[in-house]
Amino acid sequence: MAVSLSGKRVAILATDGVEEVELTAPRKALDQAGARTLLVSPKRDTVKAWQHDNWGSELVVDVPLREARADDFDALLLPGGVMNPDRLRMDENAVRFVKSFFQAGKPVAAICHAPWMLAEAGVVDGRMLTSWPSLQTDLRNAGADWVDREVVNDGGLVTSRKPDDIPAFNQRMIEEFAEGGQEAPHGEIRRRREPEAPAV
Repeated sequence: MAVSLSGKRVAILATDGVEEVELTAPRKALDQAGARTLLVSPKRDTVKAWQHDNWGSELVVDVPLREARADDFDALLLPGGVMNPDRLRMDENAVRFVKSFFQAGKPVAAICHAPWMLAEAGVVDGRMLTSWPSLQTDLRNAGADWVDREVVNDGGLVTSRKPDDIPAFNQRMIEEFAEGGQEAPHGEIRRRREPEAPAV
């Protein structure tokens, strides 16, 4: 039986330079599962996507970042592209927006270079995740347990490495967005446990 996201609102945070397929393919999968997806951006009208080695499509912005609140959404999708997260992590409103999903315990999915935003938001310490390989040092320095796998789920945070991983990424993202929270780890990948306090 297909997982339904009917009634779920998903924010997609992106700006110019977002890798087109990493936004459009997961968005299509979410839409087909019944979610309502909205593109949130510091740009007010459109975002210019990147397609491999050239500029791609113009994508219409649904909600200006300054008007977006995590309370209005059930989950967050962070597509990659080198320019996109590098620009977003310099935007205090974007970093605050990402962090607010973690503070609220809502599920988040990030692919390729997007975990840069997670490091900037200070939410990767103690978490297992993956990303485009060049980010592994940054993420480890931020406290993450970086692994090289096509998809990793750590308690509602879903990450993948690259466009080739999108089918696995989409499947796990939809499952986690349907679950609706970061309270309990899911599947074989689990959050690192804190050391137990010594007995008194």
